[in-house]
Amino acid sequence: MITIKDIQSRLREAIKTSHITQYEIAKKLGITQSTVSKYMCMDKFPSLETFANLCEVLDVSADDILGLK
Repeated sequence: MITIKDIQSRLREAIKTSHITQYEIAKKLGITQSTVSKYMCMDKFPSLETFANLCEVLDVSADDILGLK
């Protein structure tokens, strides 16, 4: 079964391995760096729109993050 914690963990890993700073990610998405930090700490999950754009910025498949492969 897929859990939100698993998804958050994969998202966190994708952000870490992207070598894009939290500031740069925030700027590209029009959100605050604090919000990106909350994604990294797994305290918050992005809206669907932000999630889709985040996958695009990170150049990762949403299917991979969601564990659908």
